[in-house]
Amino acid sequence: MSYLSILRAALGAFAAYFVSGGLVASIPAIRSEFAKHPAVYRSLESMKRVMPAGMAAMLVAMLALADVYAQLYRPHFGVAEGAVFGVLIGIFAIGSFVVHNYVNLNIGLKLTIQQSAGYFFQWIVVGIVISVIYRPSV
Repeated sequence: MSYLSILRAALGAFAAYFVSGGLVASIPAIRSEFAKHPAVYRSLESMKRVMPAGMAAMLVAMLALADVYAQLYRPHFGVAEGAVFGVLIGIFAIGSFVVHNYVNLNIGLKLTIQQSAGYFFQWIVVGIVISVIYRPSV
C-alpha cells in the first residue's frame, strides 16, 4: 500500500466529486426541485459560508475511500473494478444518505429519486478516478 498513491487518488477523487456534482447540480430539473424546499436546504449564498467545512469533510471522506480501495486492491485491478467500487459506494450512499434524508427531511420523492441518480453517477466517477490514479508502490 502506497500512502502517496492514496493521497493522489484522494485528491483526484475530491476533484472528480466536485466536478461531477457540479454537472449534476446544473441540471435545471434538479435545481428547480431543490428550490421547492427552501426551508430544508440553504440558499446558494448561505452555502458559500459553510462550503470550506464541507470541502474539508469531503477531502477526509475521499482519503478514507482511497484507503479502502488500496486495502482491497489487487494487481489486476483496472477501470472496471473502480466502476464496481463506485457502484457499491453509490448504493451505500443512496441507502445511508439519500433515502435516510427522505425519511428525516421534508423533501419529496421526486427530489429523492433525482439525488439517488446524481449521487450514483458521482460515486461511479469517483471510483473510476481512484482506480485510474491509485498504484501501489512496487
